[in-house]
Amino acid sequence: MRHFFVCTFVVLTLSSLLVRPAAAQRNNTGPLTAPQPIPRGPDGKPFFGPLPNGKGLWTYPLSDRIEGPDLTPNNPPIPGEVLHRIDPDDIPFQPWAKALFEFHVITRLEPYTRCKPSGGPRQISTAYGTQLLDFPDLKRFFILQTGGSHSYRTIYMDGRAHPANLSPSYYGDSIGHWEGDTLVVDTVGLNEKMWIDSIGTPTTEKLHLIEKFTRVSLEWTRYEVTIDDPGAYTAPWSSGFYLKLDPNVESFEYVCQENNSFHVLTGDSGLNYFEDPSTRFIP
Repeated sequence: MRHFFVCTFVVLTLSSLLVRPAAAQRNNTGPLTAPQPIPRGPDGKPFFGPLPNGKGLWTYPLSDRIEGPDLTPNNPPIPGEVLHRIDPDDIPFQPWAKALFEFHVITRLEPYTRCKPSGGPRQISTAYGTQLLDFPDLKRFFILQTGGSHSYRTIYMDGRAHPANLSPSYYGDSIGHWEGDTLVVDTVGLNEKMWIDSIGTPTTEKLHLIEKFTRVSLEWTRYEVTIDDPGAYTAPWSSGFYLKLDPNVESFEYVCQENNSFHVLTGDSGLNYFEDPSTRFIP
């Protein structure tokens, strides 16, 4: 069974490395589609919220991984838009962090699947889409995921500094500012229980996240993240992915069950996941 999981992981990894987005996409009539203008609010800043019909959520159709091959949006084509993602072999793991990462990849005991909040990159790559809402009058920016626990992250845009002596939490403390058309979010005070991605790239309470949201067209937002965690890595490193706007969906009530349990694939539902760690399955 263990060999099955390792082989499955290798196949999935190789598949993701072989995928290369097309250079452009044609519509039904044949010509290349062109990127539509970036919507903007009254203050001139990019608007990330729903469309005028009240719908629209951000999804991750290319990949929610923060390591792997470079990504280029292919619908619509955006000349020069390439996101350089880190190669897994280039992540500067400390030895213990690399061992834990490899363990997480196989076991997939992800907090998100246990109804826990997901911090950083994982929060905007959860199931069923994510809302990015800017309230300039309140000097607040909110990130609300549809799937998972009913929770949200507040990004303070009023120029404040991080509080001293933060008590670590799943979302930490986030402050933001604009650099041109890019929203830059600075987060500290994250706990070690949350995962920043779906495969368990480890972090510690020393984690300092810098996230950048850049809306490059009506349909696409480039998300970049820098992980600075001297507790788990020997140097800071950066990566990211693209979010695509799905104009036909909106958030709904998602009920997250607590205390979910795993079971081994033996047909015996009475065997709990933790009874035999060598026979785990990937949810």
